[in-house]
Amino acid sequence: MAYIDSFFHILVEQGASDLHIGEGQPPKMRRHGDVTPIRQEPITREEAAFMLSEIAGQESWTLFEDRGDLDFAYEMDHASRFRCNFLKQANGYGAVFRLIPTEIATLEQLGIPPVVKEFGHLRGGLVLVTGPTGSGKSTTLAALIDYINSNFPRHIVTVEEPIEFVHRNKKSIITQREVPLNTVSFPAGLKAALREDADIVLVGEMRDLETISLALTAAETGLLVFGTLHTNNARKTVDRMVDVFPANKQAQVRTMLANSLRGVLAQLLLKKTAAAGGGRIAVNEILVSNAAVSAIIREGATQKLQDVIVAGKGQGMQFMDDAIYALLQQGTISPHEAFMKSIEKNRFNKFLPAEEQGFANSAGSAPNSEKQIAKNLLKGKPVLARQ
Repeated sequence: MAYIDSFFHILVEQGASDLHIGEGQPPKMRRHGDVTPIRQEPITREEAAFMLSEIAGQESWTLFEDRGDLDFAYEMDHASRFRCNFLKQANGYGAVFRLIPTEIATLEQLGIPPVVKEFGHLRGGLVLVTGPTGSGKSTTLAALIDYINSNFPRHIVTVEEPIEFVHRNKKSIITQREVPLNTVSFPAGLKAALREDADIVLVGEMRDLETISLALTAAETGLLVFGTLHTNNARKTVDRMVDVFPANKQAQVRTMLANSLRGVLAQLLLKKTAAAGGGRIAVNEILVSNAAVSAIIREGATQKLQDVIVAGKGQGMQFMDDAIYALLQQGTISPHEAFMKSIEKNRFNKFLPAEEQGFANSAGSAPNSEKQIAKNLLKGKPVLARQ
């Protein structure tokens, strides 16, 4: 057993999601969104070097010492796999580990709306799964890939950094490639997939112009492409896809995106109330492309997407704030959580306690209100809500 496994066992037993190791500070875990120390004693340099180098292996550790960053996956046992990120920071060595379930949950178990299965029936186009870091994008995509794998005879190529969920062939053939071990980069892996008789390509992260451009081209040529972006809703996702390109290319990109986009699944994780059992719950915004969506993208009038989503309930579409409101009405989340994660703050302000409404109003209802609230908190002003 590796030295670090003792920390991983605590993570698994406590139902935590992440382990944070930092030289000069106690080891900490993230559980239901909150970070707490595992012990009081800080990690020494010798301890950090030993525990990290032991699981990385000599070759990867040498690479990390040269570069200052390292990504890979580590399997502790048949039930526990971890995504590992090593980093050098001001105080020395550091690392963050994310627990990856070895059993892939179904879309039903994750509470993902049934319409998302329809994305798995497509034979071409682009589907984007979006959300901030730690919102469960990879888990949702793994469930969708597993649904396809269980029901359709396809060749699915994934390009990931690192490989998180390990898929076993069922009805489909699944080829999983890791950056940089099996392919040097996301663009290289995506280019190669065009020559590998793939039906479906999953791009672990679409974070640069070349990857996004290749994904659009692949979708236009008939592949079904699944990709991820760090955006919170459908409108921001479309804007991000276009804005990454130079101004003189954006009109052409809007046309390509209008033709190839099949859907956007945006996801956030919200804290559940104690009465609802605690923990966290996924909430989704769903855009299903249709003629109206294509026209809006082509025109660059993305502010109209919200109206299309709200009006598209019959097609399975779902606006993020409507989904948040439903959870608030059920008592699953607190008014504070609903207010902080919503797009239109004014809609949820009235549910806050009276003494907090004035403070919320002073923060404003603009998209940057969360930043303003954070600034106010740093100045010693009242905390917005008591959980």
